[in-house]
Amino acid sequence: MDKPQVAPRAPRPSVGVVGVGALGKHHARVVRDLDGVTCAGIFDTDGDRRRIVGDELGVRVMSSLADLLDVSDAVVVAVPTTSHEAVAIEAIRARVHVFVEKPIAPGIAAANRMIAEAAGRGVVLQVGHVERFNPALVAARPYLDRPLFVESHRLAPFTPRSLDIAVVLDLMIHDVDLLCSLVGRPVTDLAAAGVPVLTRHVDIANARLAFEGGAVANLTASRVSVTRVRKLRVWQRSGYLSLDLAAGRGEFYRLRDGVSVLDGPTLPAGAPSLAGLASIVERIPVPGDGTEPLVAEVASFRDAVMGLAPPPVTGEDGRRALELSLAIEQQIEDHVAHTRSAST
Repeated sequence: MDKPQVAPRAPRPSVGVVGVGALGKHHARVVRDLDGVTCAGIFDTDGDRRRIVGDELGVRVMSSLADLLDVSDAVVVAVPTTSHEAVAIEAIRARVHVFVEKPIAPGIAAANRMIAEAAGRGVVLQVGHVERFNPALVAARPYLDRPLFVESHRLAPFTPRSLDIAVVLDLMIHDVDLLCSLVGRPVTDLAAAGVPVLTRHVDIANARLAFEGGAVANLTASRVSVTRVRKLRVWQRSGYLSLDLAAGRGEFYRLRDGVSVLDGPTLPAGAPSLAGLASIVERIPVPGDGTEPLVAEVASFRDAVMGLAPPPVTGEDGRRALELSLAIEQQIEDHVAHTRSAST
């Protein structure tokens, strides 16, 4: 794959926010406070909503998307997924750089059109996979070395949002994107199952993926959990990473210097198992720096727009995560249909 292009160097960009719902409101706050940019304003099709958020944040409120694009060098698109393509294409045709929340689009054809339009107009298209910027993952990167087995759990209590889509595109897609970026190899096989619990769509899902080169991953996502969990575990030849993405920190375990598994190390005589393990295994804290992931993500978009760096999550990255998530979702739907027919 070609390396993402760096945008031409630009002065302090003016950035607008399209859609100020639950997530878009946070984007507007971050844009307002971010060094190196000017907040162009916000727009939402809900007039009451945009006025309330505008008053609360003290930012300019625009009466139409066209008006916002007229005063923006770049926009954050946080509208419902079904409107991603229409809003992004209008912005791109106005030669305005676009950051679009995940998933990039409702389908692959729409994603392809967005990517092609951005490439043809020479503007940045970045996709909002915010977990790439989780401080735990950022701090763990020096320890990551060819993962062989990855396990993720993303569990959330039920809330009346995003109920028009299955849990795969709502939650699991975060870990699908992380997995693709960590392994960096094509998927060769997948198996998935899921169950609708409180909605007509799948609310809890599990997927097992195999990658070229031998890596395997097991992903679980639920929006009907009693507790909130966001954990990622990575096993590799050099050690084991356990990351708490919700807390923004983790731990790395590896054999101590001078200890080799092939040497058959033995525990000290009479030592408890935990003490014996500590004698051969080194525990390295992986503390995050406390940076809000959304701030780091929008800052990376600013840098891409200013020509300081390529976008860290490209349109192609977003399409890859969407394509794999849709394949998982399709297999789950087939599984659900099969179990229903088998029970009748």
